[in-house]
Amino acid sequence: MNIWFIIAVDGVVFASWLFLISVGMTLIYGVLRILNVAHGSLYALGAYTGASLIIAYFRHDLWPYGSYLALFGAALLVGVIAGPLIERGLLRWVYDRDPAVQLLVTYALFLILEDAIKLGWGADPYYAYKPYQLLGQVQLGGIAYPRYSFLLLGIALAAGGALWLFINRTRFGKLIVAVIEDPEISTAMGVNVPRVYVITFTLGAVLAALGGAFTAPMISVAPGIAVEVIVLAFAVVVIGGLGSLEGAALGALIVGLVRAAAVHHIPDLELFAIYLVMAAVLLVRPQGLFAREERRRI
Repeated sequence: MNIWFIIAVDGVVFASWLFLISVGMTLIYGVLRILNVAHGSLYALGAYTGASLIIAYFRHDLWPYGSYLALFGAALLVGVIAGPLIERGLLRWVYDRDPAVQLLVTYALFLILEDAIKLGWGADPYYAYKPYQLLGQVQLGGIAYPRYSFLLLGIALAAGGALWLFINRTRFGKLIVAVIEDPEISTAMGVNVPRVYVITFTLGAVLAALGGAFTAPMISVAPGIAVEVIVLAFAVVVIGGLGSLEGAALGALIVGLVRAAAVHHIPDLELFAIYLVMAAVLLVRPQGLFAREERRRI
C-alpha cells in the first residue's frame, strides 16, 4: 500500500509540471491551429531568465521569499516580449499554409532560439537552487518530499483554474471560443481575430515560460532542456486531445502516474511506458481523449 501511495504522490507532482509545460501548447493549437514546436524554447527562455534573476536576486540582501515573485516576473517578461514578436513577426504569415509548412517554420524557430540561448547565456549550466531549498521538506507516509514540489502543484492548479475561468467566464474568452469555432464568421461579426491570435499566443508563451521559470530551481539549467520538454508536452497533448484544456490536464495526470509507476517498478522502461500509453490512446481514439471532431467545409 505504501508504494502505491508514493507512486500516486510522485505521479501527481510530475503531472503538475507536465500540465504547466503542455497547457500553453494545447491552447495555442486550439486557437491558432499551429503545433508550435518552438514551445520548448519558450520554456527554456523562461528557465534561463528565471535562473538569471534568482542568481542576481540572492546576490543582494533581499527578502528570500520574494524570489518566487521574481520567478513569476521572469515568466511574464519572456511571455509578453517573445509572444507578440513570434506571432506577429512570423506565425501570422503561415496561417493559411499547409500544416507541414507551419511545422517546419516552428521547428526552424526552435533551432534559431536554441542557438540564441547559447549565444546569450553560454554553454555552462546555471544553478538557481535557493528557492527550492528555502521551503524545506515535509513527511508524507514516512517519505520526505520537498515542499517546493507541492508549490509547483499549487501553481499548476491555479494556472489551470484561472485559464478555465478566463476562457469560460469572460467576454474575451467567449471571443476565443468563437474564433476556435469559425474564424471567418467571427471576422464577419466584427471580432478582431488578429488581436485574439496575438493575445492567445502571448498567454501560451507566458504559460510555457512559467513552467520553465519554476522548474529552474529544481534542475541545472543547461542547453538542451527544451528538447525533452517538447517531446513530453507533445505526448501529453496527443493523449488528451490537441486543443483541449481538460485533455491537457487528464493527459498530464495519465503520463505522470504511468511514469511514476514505471520508475518504481521497471525504471529501464520509463520513457517507453509513456509512449506505449500514447500509442494505445491513438489506436483507440486517434484524435485524443477530449478532442472534438472538427467540421470540414466541402
